[in-house]
Amino acid sequence: MNGDGDLYGIGELARLTGLSVRTIRFYSDSGLLPPTERTHAGYRMYDIHALTRLKFVRTLRELGVDLPTVQRVLARELSIPELAAEHAEALDVQIRTLRLRRSVLRAVAKRGSSPKELEMVHELAKMTEEERQAILDDFWAEVDEGLPEAENAAWMRRVRADLPDDPTPEQVAAWIEFVELVRDPGFRAKIRTMAVENARMLEEGTDAKVMSDAWGTAMEQALTKVTAAMAAGETPESETGRRIVTEMRASVAQALGREHDADFDEWLVRLNDTFGDDRAERYWNLLGTINGWPEYPSPKPARDWLTAATRNCQG
Repeated sequence: MNGDGDLYGIGELARLTGLSVRTIRFYSDSGLLPPTERTHAGYRMYDIHALTRLKFVRTLRELGVDLPTVQRVLARELSIPELAAEHAEALDVQIRTLRLRRSVLRAVAKRGSSPKELEMVHELAKMTEEERQAILDDFWAEVDEGLPEAENAAWMRRVRADLPDDPTPEQVAAWIEFVELVRDPGFRAKIRTMAVENARMLEEGTDAKVMSDAWGTAMEQALTKVTAAMAAGETPESETGRRIVTEMRASVAQALGREHDADFDEWLVRLNDTFGDDRAERYWNLLGTINGWPEYPSPKPARDWLTAATRNCQG
């Protein structure tokens, strides 16, 4: 402090604020802290108002506010409430990013990821929500290209993969596997085949929704019977297996108003070969994990049993 007791040199500002001399000089040079006056020797001197301004700048910087924004506040182009709102929004984005990166690292540690997978995980962690959804949009765009939109399948395209801001390692692992699945050319080709077959049935006059409902109801009833048969120790090659398959086919035929004959059974077998794929079920299981849906027992063991019984009937 000078002899008059009202001006401070840069060194004393540094002592009073805890900032370095170099930082204070930088703020002064950049116009954030103009000197109150200069001595005959050219040294910069600052009054109590400059000290208060410097402490304010220090506070803003400690809150992570960048220098251009600090300049706007000091020039009264941006009010404190406006600054707080803007900065809070920016922090929300940073927090979401940090949470996701933390979950990614935990998932990597748990999975023991390879360098290639780690690179992909890092890419996913940097993506915005819109960029992550674009992966799914790209998948369905390739599947549906050139095909009329089927009403019964449209809802499938609307189901999003909503990875939360603070996902669990299990959700991150599911997201990693989900991306690998929808990017897999073999899976895309399989789902494309399903979409083409669905469009073909529509052209032939087959009501795809009625078919889907009939098949779904018959499958649900059959799987209930299969579960009981498995609990009783029955095998797919048993008479019980043959009866369940026959009843399922007859149920579908009745719902569609078709004759249950050998041609119909052959048609159902072709449809099952087209639409039956474990990866399609895995798609929905992964979506369920990502979106936090309630878990449900997997029908896969019962469905595998039913598939084996169906093949036995073909023989």
